[in-house]
Amino acid sequence: MRLLTHNMLASNARGAVTGYPLKLQVVKWSTKEAEPNPEFLRGMLPKIDWPALVAATQSLGLPELLPEAAPTDAELSAEGAAADEGSALRRLHRALLEIHIEEGTLVCPDTDRCFPISRGVPNMLLHEDEVRN
Repeated sequence: MRLLTHNMLASNARGAVTGYPLKLQVVKWSTKEAEPNPEFLRGMLPKIDWPALVAATQSLGLPELLPEAAPTDAELSAEGAAADEGSALRRLHRALLEIHIEEGTLVCPDTDRCFPISRGVPNMLLHEDEVRN
């Protein structure tokens, strides 16, 4: 599961007010290189909950990967940003698209309901008695 996916998931369990952002408890994660796509990243940035993304990278033990404030469009569009490993564009790319959670748990912030992540796939299925009415 990529952190991009984590940033979009929410719990629909009974008792959840917002069910977002899900807390990330990671057992195993890996990095899989991907080709940077600046246009995709600039288009996704407004849809990303930045504090939730920063918290996710911090839970992985990568507090230096992303700054507390989201990058500006100028930072993402800077000349040579796609080639510069330290640029805001490359750090965002790494966080959203190259980090993969292999094993762990997503925890609802409202109900503490745990959703397992196994072989990179989060299981968000609820039991019948857990579904909101």
